[in-house]
Amino acid sequence: MAATSATSAMKYVLVTGGVISGIGKGVIASSLGTILKSFGIPVTSIKIDPYINIDAGTFSPYEHGEVYVLDDGGEVDLDLGNYERFLDITLHHDNNITTGKIYQQVISRERKGDYLGKTVQVVPHITDAIQEWVNRVAHVPVYANEKPKVCIVELGGTIGDIEGMPFVEAFRQFQFRVNRENFCCVHVSLVPQPKSTGEPKTKPTQSSVRELRGLGLSPDLIVCRSETPVGLAVKEKISNFCHVAPEQVICIHDLSSLYHVPLLMESQGVGQFLSDRLNLNIATPRPSKFMQKWRDLAKRVDSLRKEVNISIVGKYTKLEDSYTSIAKALQHASIAAGYKLKIKYIEAANLEKQMKIDNPVLFHEAWQNLCKSDGVVIPGGFGQRGMEGKIEACQWCRESLKPMLGICLGLQASVIEFARNVLGLKGANTTEVDPKCEHPLVIDMPEHHPGIMGGTMRLGRRTTSLKPSVIRRLYGNKETVDERHRHRYEVNPEYVARLEAGGLQFVGVDSTGTRMEVSTLEEHPYYLAVQYHPEYLSRPLSPSPPFLGLILASVGKLNSYLSKGCRLSPRNQSDESSDEEEMKIKDMKLTNGSPEPKCNGIAIDTLTVENGH
Repeated sequence: MAATSATSAMKYVLVTGGVISGIGKGVIASSLGTILKSFGIPVTSIKIDPYINIDAGTFSPYEHGEVYVLDDGGEVDLDLGNYERFLDITLHHDNNITTGKIYQQVISRERKGDYLGKTVQVVPHITDAIQEWVNRVAHVPVYANEKPKVCIVELGGTIGDIEGMPFVEAFRQFQFRVNRENFCCVHVSLVPQPKSTGEPKTKPTQSSVRELRGLGLSPDLIVCRSETPVGLAVKEKISNFCHVAPEQVICIHDLSSLYHVPLLMESQGVGQFLSDRLNLNIATPRPSKFMQKWRDLAKRVDSLRKEVNISIVGKYTKLEDSYTSIAKALQHASIAAGYKLKIKYIEAANLEKQMKIDNPVLFHEAWQNLCKSDGVVIPGGFGQRGMEGKIEACQWCRESLKPMLGICLGLQASVIEFARNVLGLKGANTTEVDPKCEHPLVIDMPEHHPGIMGGTMRLGRRTTSLKPSVIRRLYGNKETVDERHRHRYEVNPEYVARLEAGGLQFVGVDSTGTRMEVSTLEEHPYYLAVQYHPEYLSRPLSPSPPFLGLILASVGKLNSYLSKGCRLSPRNQSDESSDEEEMKIKDMKLTNGSPEPKCNGIAIDTLTVENGH
């Protein structure tokens, strides 16, 4: 596996972390790829998670944030979403390595007798398997069948974690197998600034680097994360104690948006350093079109003044990472529309009628926040908890003509709500919640419910056929679109005709024509629900159409956008079209007999919180 040529061999950049987890290694790794891509170098990424799970599919969102789904159906760590969004590439399930995958592979080989009776050990068998996996996946094209030249590998956790030791040892060996000129180590560490002293402290970084070096890996770049900018004296101190030159210490403080991170890193010479360190033969860096687009995007985010308020009615709102891709998709759409995004996370269970008895303060706060929003997202989820709250939110959005986007379970909740309150099917429910309900509007798919949980859902990229509708126009009038799925339940086909006769139209179906993918109410400003997850394919420079439609409807500009052939007007345009659309929506509300939007039957302007709050 040794390299034959320094310039033609695959290059590897290992990103490790120290002091604390969640320090931003994923963003740093993505930014490194962004810088290299701006020089025209094809890049791929690998995320290593040292947990024993085979993949992220069976995780609770509270454990590890959202489960990100790839085109091939891989359920992976949310950092792979960062890679795909930053680099605009399509990764595969093997781009996420876990301890479980490695041990499963090694044990399978042992059972087959591949090790010829040898004692199977962490070294060399586990470490060799890790190296072979990285080397194999690094050469797989992730963009337009173009073979990557650089593979960025992020090692999850922090240096010193017992779970990560086999991987650290594997890369200690790997750096010699691929030769030094093809391997670079980037260590991300925290530089805390205690309020008691007000000065940056470098000791944690010194200790972290010392431990890394003791394990056989020497950092070529040290990325120091801090709340506020640190001075040259701090860089020099870290340089002196960590055996690197001052220019090899990169300082990244908290920024106004993630889009500034690759720009700040490049301004500190990271691109030229990687070129020299890995013999990439990059000419003197000049702003490429790709980096210029990134720079324009960062400036635009900072210049946004008008706000759009979107509520996410979810089940896992205690950890915002549970909805990372949805938040990013909303942000992409808001930037494209020229608005600053404000997200309010609302716990679905707090909207339920029982909560009014159990905790009236939380109940009224939840409804107040919902009513103050310009638009609503009802995302996916699993289980009974919060389901009735999602249904309540669907009913309120439908009756008050509030723009709404339902995703996965959000579509199922909207269908159940419509069946109960419009068709009069009071026993309507999903068999996930009530297997013996009178009207099973949502049922499981037997082939995706075999009795085991991991990797058995309807997963990955699948084709949806679109009928003439607003959503089809948002997709550029495409007759078919490919989006990623992650679900085990579907709308019961036996009730489709009754739902459509009542006014809920299914304008998107799967390739067989039997599974409902998109529903909408034509007389509503924007009441759209999709079975797939459009957030996974949203990109900073190419927002997801359903999310863009929600944002435009929330600010009263959707009709104007559609009438102009789905082209956004210049940012300094007049808001006359917006005012005109708002008047139309108000007229629709008056026609429907709802002169003022209400929260659970209470007018917004009179809504108060009980118990003195």
